[in-house]
Amino acid sequence: MSMNELFKQKRSVHVLYSYNGMKNYMKQIVSFILEGTSLGEYVVVIENERIYRMVHKELISRLTPEQMKLVHHVNNFDFYYSSGSYHPPAIFDYFFKTVKSYVDNNQSFRSWAHVEWGTMEDPFHLIEDLERIVDDAVNELAFPLICAYEGERMPEHLQTILLKTHPYILIDEEFNISDQYKLRVNNK
Repeated sequence: MSMNELFKQKRSVHVLYSYNGMKNYMKQIVSFILEGTSLGEYVVVIENERIYRMVHKELISRLTPEQMKLVHHVNNFDFYYSSGSYHPPAIFDYFFKTVKSYVDNNQSFRSWAHVEWGTMEDPFHLIEDLERIVDDAVNELAFPLICAYEGERMPEHLQTILLKTHPYILIDEEFNISDQYKLRVNNK
């Protein structure tokens, strides 16, 4: 099943995208945005400025001005460090404020979040905490979310955490169900 077929069948979809190379990355993010806007969905793109400029250039050649209004860019550095540090509750609050009008107005949306950092100094338990909070939000608010991580920069311990917190995995073109995923019951 393709990712877009899954999104048509189910709205609560939390995907780990482990990418290798910018060419594959650009193909996936642009496809994700094009599919969403073609369905009239708002698309929240949490991305760094440099990559988003490349994405935007591709989008303006393929989307109408009305469809472009459906694309909402959030700088990923501002997003993840909105409180001055990588603090999961602050990140979740920032995200909820971003999508609140869509939720309040019962408008369909999807989100793409590029998770990156300069070093691996952030404690992995914070990433796990955030991914669990986000997984709860995906299930509660019923929207598709792709969390993109560069495969080559993920140490084994982080890979294990991410496989446990994402029910679906996309590695370049291959889409799978994570057999390590564990849904939290009652937010525990």
